[in-house]
Amino acid sequence: MKVRANKTELELIEGDLTEQNTDAIVNAANENLILGGGVAGAIRTKGGPEIQEECNKIGRTYVGNAVITTGGTLKAKYVIHAVGPRMGEGQEDAKLKNATLNSLIIADEYKLRSIAFPAISTGIFGFPINRCAFIMLSTVIEYLRKKTGLEKVMFCLWGMNAYTVFERELQKQMKKSF
Repeated sequence: MKVRANKTELELIEGDLTEQNTDAIVNAANENLILGGGVAGAIRTKGGPEIQEECNKIGRTYVGNAVITTGGTLKAKYVIHAVGPRMGEGQEDAKLKNATLNSLIIADEYKLRSIAFPAISTGIFGFPINRCAFIMLSTVIEYLRKKTGLEKVMFCLWGMNAYTVFERELQKQMKKSF
């Protein structure tokens, strides 16, 4: 599904985030920036050790923040590591919103034209996919109302269930927003 949000293309696809040919992909990271399992593990495997090496130099960051590293051998030039919340830690919605927003801000700071997000925190962190779709999409749409150099924001979702949830939510939000 593709829509326009002001001057930016907003696209949903079902697929493998590590195969996206965007300027940056977003890693659903942990505070220690250790590329373990899930999305992070796939990024480590396909992108090579230099991504983890840069993460090690950064050290750690806080929940809701995002940092940027090389994309290693991925198609994407950069990986933006966004630390989403674990369910039950408190203020999860605000933390997910901040992780999404900080990723977009970094993309603009680096003058990137395209970025691909996963459904942050919905894997082992246990965040409900419906809430994730609402928070991430509303944050992106609100951001795109302002001046940005981003020409394309993609959500690359793992599995048709996640895609369908995001598709329904995007349809609702586009009716309200534009």
